[in-house]
Amino acid sequence: MNPREELARLAVEVRAHAEWQMETGATGSGEGDPRSTVAGTSTNATTTTTTNANTTATTTANTNTNTTAPSNATTRLRLVELADEVRRCTKCGLHSARTQTVFARGSTDAELCFVGEGPGADEDRQGFPFVGKAGQLLDRMIAAMGFARDDVYVCNIVKCRPPDNRKPEPDEMAACKPYLREQLELVAPKVIVALGATAVEGLIGMSGGITRLRGQWKLYRTIPVMPTFHPAYLLRNPAAKREVWDDLQAVMKQLGRSVPPAGRSA
Repeated sequence: MNPREELARLAVEVRAHAEWQMETGATGSGEGDPRSTVAGTSTNATTTTTTNANTTATTTANTNTNTTAPSNATTRLRLVELADEVRRCTKCGLHSARTQTVFARGSTDAELCFVGEGPGADEDRQGFPFVGKAGQLLDRMIAAMGFARDDVYVCNIVKCRPPDNRKPEPDEMAACKPYLREQLELVAPKVIVALGATAVEGLIGMSGGITRLRGQWKLYRTIPVMPTFHPAYLLRNPAAKREVWDDLQAVMKQLGRSVPPAGRSA
């Protein structure tokens, strides 16, 4: 990337960060937020998930998933192969109406992963997740956290668009689950943000309204998961952006990152 392109990228990130801060009306760092840390994210530590508003059970596991991750070259090669397998997949009925499959976007060695429900019309047409209006909002959220757009990994529970953007059926999610599982094993993020109730259900099998689930740390295998509202929901309910910002600040603290000052990004 030449200096002019780099300057343009930084300008976009700064603008996105400022817009998100203005929309949420929040610039705090999340210090003191009881949800902002998951116990046991170091090697061979005891991992705590929620029992009241914040945690549920205690399990012992090695949560430093990156210590055994494949090399970057091996990861990238296998992800390319896996995307090709997805492209040829006919395991469920969703393949019959798709324009193309939607595998992922972003860095294959990202420490942060966002998982959504499934492709919409824009994604089905372009072949990448979160490229429509909801995706533009997600990009502003990512920039507000101090990440460049392509510093994180973004994927969905299902890789083909459900008709009329309906929720994926259980058999459709089950058909795609092995692809998602291998994606996450290869990328080995330190934290996953689950965007909406369907993402939570597809990742950890827990159903229920996202209003009840959001803001409470869960686990996908050994990876901490923060459930929050889907950007499409925020487009319909802008007031919920403040709650999402609380959740994202908890994610940043879990990753050991501070909130960028208003008007600045990493």
